[in-house]
Amino acid sequence: MTASASMLDVLQLFVHELRAVGLPVSMTEDLDAMRAVELVGLADRTNLREALAATLVKQAAHRPAFDTVFDVFFAPWSPGIARDSPLEGAVDGLPSSAGGGGTGAPEDLSAQLFEALLSGDAEALRRLAAIAVAALAGMEPGRPVGGTYYLYRTLRQLDSEAIAAQLVGALRDERDGDDALQSVIAEQDAQLRMDALRNALEVEIRSRLVADRGVAAMAKTLRAPLPEDIDFMHASREDMAALQRAIQPLTRTLAARLAQRRRHRHRGTLDMRATVRHSLSYGGVPAEPRFRKPRPAKPEIFVIADISGSVASFARFTLQLVYAMASQFSKVRSWAFVDGIDEVTHAFTEEHDINEAIRRVNTEANVIWVDGHSDYGHALAMFHECHADEVTPRTAILVLGDARNNYHPSEAWVLADLRRRARAIYWLDPEARSYWDSGDSIVSEYAQYCDGLFECRNLRQLETFVAALIEP
Repeated sequence: MTASASMLDVLQLFVHELRAVGLPVSMTEDLDAMRAVELVGLADRTNLREALAATLVKQAAHRPAFDTVFDVFFAPWSPGIARDSPLEGAVDGLPSSAGGGGTGAPEDLSAQLFEALLSGDAEALRRLAAIAVAALAGMEPGRPVGGTYYLYRTLRQLDSEAIAAQLVGALRDERDGDDALQSVIAEQDAQLRMDALRNALEVEIRSRLVADRGVAAMAKTLRAPLPEDIDFMHASREDMAALQRAIQPLTRTLAARLAQRRRHRHRGTLDMRATVRHSLSYGGVPAEPRFRKPRPAKPEIFVIADISGSVASFARFTLQLVYAMASQFSKVRSWAFVDGIDEVTHAFTEEHDINEAIRRVNTEANVIWVDGHSDYGHALAMFHECHADEVTPRTAILVLGDARNNYHPSEAWVLADLRRRARAIYWLDPEARSYWDSGDSIVSEYAQYCDGLFECRNLRQLETFVAALIEP
């Protein structure tokens, strides 16, 4: 089966939605996706999914967002999609069981799902997930309920916790149940298989919601930010985990890109002696100018980070990014503060694991002076008293925080004096611009002595700033 005109319309809407989510899909990749659809056809959704992912997804962290959008636009009931999906056969037979022997009751479905999970039968799992959703989710046309509710209801009726416990026991028996390591492996394996069940149920629920509400409405409802667009200040536990997974690949990519830019940014100044000497092979005509190799200076970075309250997450990822890219700087030193301030450079230089270094900062740093509420003025004054003489014209100072000073004196003169000593001072604020200078925020009072005040709410904005910082 080849791509029809209606299918191409669906594909274009699919690409537009990927761009709306934040995936960088170029025109060339869009054309590659069209060609891929022509080659693999629509009969096998798994092959179609992988073909489109191969042409449109460039980062592993973007794959979950791609899969969600795919499940909406290429659901069995979506416009332009063939309706002979393997899932439909399972649903049409309700309330019969998947294997041809059973009643379709929750206990029977749970038992069959356990067998499918234990055997690793992906096709049976998809078929049973479709039956479970149709029989147990209680989905009603037109009811404004999210997919999470239907997923919770289905898992509760199946007694997913009991299935998970059975899986752990069975997998332990397959291995050596008395071996502690094998027991841990069995638990992790069971968790992966239960995740596969949840995913299969989510796919089926999305397909049915698409049939009820339409592609456009579901795409908008399920739209979620990519890891690099997640707001530091409002990240959930799952969001924080996604950020953690995304930051290391981001630092490697950014460091490689910046190193390449440095190599090719300048050709250096003209080397007249070398040019004349080389021109002798051309009869004295200087046909090929020679240039001296540039030696771009790496900046020295001092990071002063507020680690109080919700801005602690922002400071964590900023410090992690800076130290992961330490090779791009000549020196990196860092201080953490709340109402007191303490240098924490040693935590990063002594630890190979960045997460352990962050843990040490949070537990060992002496950052409380009086009551543990942010006092930017006192922290900056203490920094100036102890370290102002160490700031040189090669030093770039990064201040990380929302400048919410709890109505204490600002001591903005500190930044004025540091600005005269330093190469530059930059302030990164994780709050939205609309909140700046509201309430106890005095960010503009500090900004007048900074070379730049930047909104820095997510990894994408942080990446953009670090790239600008490194390049002169």
